[in-house]
Amino acid sequence: MKRYEDLVSQTFDFPQEEFRVENNRLLFNEIPLIDIIEKYGTPLKLSYLPKISKNIKKAKKMFKNSMKRNKYEGSYIYSYCTKSSHFSFVIEEALKNDIHLETSSAYDLEIVRKLYEKKKIEKDIYIICNGFKRPLYKQYISEILNEGFENCIPVLDNLNELDYYMEHVKHPVKLGIRVAADEEPNFEFYTSRLGVRYSDVNMLYNEKIKDNPHLKLKMLHFFIHWGISDSAYYWSELSRFVFKYCELKKRCPELDTIDIGGGFPIKTSLGFEFDYQYMVDQIVENIKWICDKNHVTAPNIITEFGAYTVGESGATIYSVLDTKLQNDKELWYMIDGSFITHIPDSYGMNQKYIMMAINNWDDLYHKVNLGGLTCDSMDYYNSEAHSSEVFLPKMSNGDPLYIGFFHTGAYQESIGGFGGLQHCLIPSPKHIIIDRDEEGKLLTHVFAEEQDSGSMMKLLGY
Repeated sequence: MKRYEDLVSQTFDFPQEEFRVENNRLLFNEIPLIDIIEKYGTPLKLSYLPKISKNIKKAKKMFKNSMKRNKYEGSYIYSYCTKSSHFSFVIEEALKNDIHLETSSAYDLEIVRKLYEKKKIEKDIYIICNGFKRPLYKQYISEILNEGFENCIPVLDNLNELDYYMEHVKHPVKLGIRVAADEEPNFEFYTSRLGVRYSDVNMLYNEKIKDNPHLKLKMLHFFIHWGISDSAYYWSELSRFVFKYCELKKRCPELDTIDIGGGFPIKTSLGFEFDYQYMVDQIVENIKWICDKNHVTAPNIITEFGAYTVGESGATIYSVLDTKLQNDKELWYMIDGSFITHIPDSYGMNQKYIMMAINNWDDLYHKVNLGGLTCDSMDYYNSEAHSSEVFLPKMSNGDPLYIGFFHTGAYQESIGGFGGLQHCLIPSPKHIIIDRDEEGKLLTHVFAEEQDSGSMMKLLGY
């Protein structure tokens, strides 16, 4: 009979950078999770801030090294995609690393104002305003441009958006154009709904931007749904985009930057393998080769890494409340939370995360299904990225069992409706922030207590 620790160590190369076991208990980035559980209880969300800065520094170093090796003329600009997590502690940690911001809606620009008031940013920060824009979003863009945020760049998503800025902005405006990429062959649509189609980009520049002294086209924007991957589809779309940049650069000398969007993957399995440096090298080499071939200067490169920035900083922790054997072979571990409300991508996208027991690593293991608290039949988790099954330590002698889902720091609170109404009125869990002082000592504090009934009753009108 094998122990749970044997299962993990024989299936994967373990321990790993973020995970190891000490005294039968799991450590996450050297955080003794059982101590956190004993202090704060479960269900629990945690955010480990040093991981945010670590990933930013890693990406910046990779691009710097690659550009130096390739004698690349342009510079690299790291931008954080705020929709991945809007929390103040995330963005303020990211901003410690000389980065810029990409926004998706009007209220993002209220965050920009708050950050400026708190002296977390200066007015020369790049604010890349993406998305199909409602009137309020265009109004806020115009206002902060008029307030002196000179590097706020509205990225045009349709042919008519520019008219609003021409009417309301008093100063010269730096512009971007999002180019609509083709979707993968197995997608429902041929072309992304976002951006200006390739055949209209030149027309938009020639008719509305070229001869207006207050408008400067500085950037072309590119993004594909599945992000950065070493696939024929990705390289084909990126090359097509860079050729368009070269074509337009010859007509528009002010154009000097491309934004290749986000899409660096994060680790969602202990068996995860992705050669980040190789991908960066290939991106830089391809852009430079195409520009050299077309006799234009290679552009500055902006990325908008969101999940890569914040995803691996997060964890979601549960207690197993009880077991239920529903027939001869389907054993359920019932958790004290809900996958649908706490980790919604696991339900909506069948997203897999690193899932491990936090204690009892010395116990025998068996196959289980994990069940959430809602009445929805889909509130379950029964497979991992590497396997169609889930194995956890056996529960015996009344000992508690705690489990963790790791690298859940991106999107889950926003999609799950943090602090709002939850399916079956399951409350948002307690959320704690973990940092380290200059000597490396752990610092923890509660960002939000578990949602109480009063806040829900107010939302419901009672």
